Amino acid sequence: MNFFAENLAQSLLVVGLILLVIEVAVLGFSTFFLFFAGIGAVLTSVLLYVNMIPYTMLSALMSTGILTLIAALVIWRPLKSMQANVSVKKAQGDLVGHQFILKDTVSPTESPTHQYSGVQWHLVSEETIEAGTRVEVIEAQVGIFHIKAMD
Repeated sequence: MNFFAENLAQSLLVVGLILLVIEVAVLGFSTFFLFFAGIGAVLTSVLLYVNMIPYTMLSALMSTGILTLIAALVIWRPLKSMQANVSVKKAQGDLVGHQFILKDTVSPTESPTHQYSGVQWHLVSEETIEAGTRVEVIEAQVGIFHIKAMD
């Protein structure tokens, strides 16, 4: 504890950077609390370096708390709006677009399987597609290929 008190500015800088790294790298920027606390600690460290606040544990803790609160009040809305702008478009994997020739007829009531990449995939289609037709995967779910006939 004595080392921390003697090197208060450096210690707060390290703690602040660790909090920022944990928030971004480990938590994926999903909670903002560690981010705000990290900003507060880093800014307090800077204020201690330039002697704008007294070099005491009490002033450092108060400054960190106040700067954390200010950072939360100022940055909360922009960060929240960044998280709200999420694309609703489904991510397409490598399986979408895969083409092959049907060995069995597929219909809304018939769901044969197709061996691909070491997995038996159930084939699903909203229309009847005859055997021997070239088809394309339009959606892939766990163990299921949604297919359509190629023109």
